[in-house]
Amino acid sequence: MSLINDDMQQLLLNYCEPENALLQKIDRETNLKVLMPRMLSGHYQGRVLSMLSKMVSPSRILEIGTFTGYATLCLAEGLNENGILYTLDINEELEEMVRANFAASEYNNKIKYILGDANETLNGLNETFDLVFIDADKKNNGTYYDMVFDRVRPGGLIIVDNVLWSGKVLNTNQDKDTKNISTFNDKILADSRVEKLILPVRDGLFVIRKK
Repeated sequence: MSLINDDMQQLLLNYCEPENALLQKIDRETNLKVLMPRMLSGHYQGRVLSMLSKMVSPSRILEIGTFTGYATLCLAEGLNENGILYTLDINEELEEMVRANFAASEYNNKIKYILGDANETLNGLNETFDLVFIDADKKNNGTYYDMVFDRVRPGGLIIVDNVLWSGKVLNTNQDKDTKNISTFNDKILADSRVEKLILPVRDGLFVIRKK
């Protein structure tokens, strides 16, 4: 899924903050035990998410799509003293692993892990968010964006993963999944309420700042 070659990827890893022992463990166990382990953010993208979160110093973070909790813990690194991170996921089969990963972290008491359909569980959250990370079923990126937009404070960030779709967004003849990604990207491009920037990190991160 990386858009750059292995040598450059290694150089980038050499020049960023190291991965802590818990994140290494989550990466290793995800690759050994979980289907589609490529969904995990991984070391470099995790450091990008951590840096963006620390720059915002959020009181409230929303993550849509927990998977095994790697990105969750990276985002949690930026929470301020009284901060809370809500992470929503629908996969009950991973619950035991995810809760164990959070329990092993210093951020466990700041994380609210909510299982269920995000279209429903999101409506139960009465919060204003400083940072939102959308990394779930890609066909609903636009739906989630619309649902969270009014709940993000001015100056807050919405970050959306996989917006370059392994480079397939460049294809003239696009399959259904790629068309969904391109349609979402065009939606953000046309949204005058935000400033926007795609970072070619791993599979593409859309960083969107609410004006």
